[in-house]
Amino acid sequence: MFKKLRTVIYNVPDLQKAKEWYIDLTGNQPYFDEVFYVGFDFNGCELGLHPIDETVAPGNQTVSHWAVDDIDNCVKQLVEKGATVLYQVSDVGGGIKVATVIDPWGNAVGLIEGA
Repeated sequence: MFKKLRTVIYNVPDLQKAKEWYIDLTGNQPYFDEVFYVGFDFNGCELGLHPIDETVAPGNQTVSHWAVDDIDNCVKQLVEKGATVLYQVSDVGGGIKVATVIDPWGNAVGLIEGA
């Protein structure tokens, strides 16, 4: 039924500011950039930014985990760019570390290193 994670959408109150923040963070430009949606392609996986409007249910929060090489450094850089730590870097066994930060718009951004 499920093949792979294809798209993660973060709902943001200010699409322009969120777009600029993610461009600065990743160095990637969006491949799709409209007033109703901004899409970034990361090696075949999409990060979508959607403006908060009547289609967004209150309290709806998604956590997606992005693969990273150096989780400690990644968390540090995210915090320097305005994110806050929700879950500190934790070793969950099997050579895998995870952490979660909250971007400036309240979206949980999960990180995973290893395996």
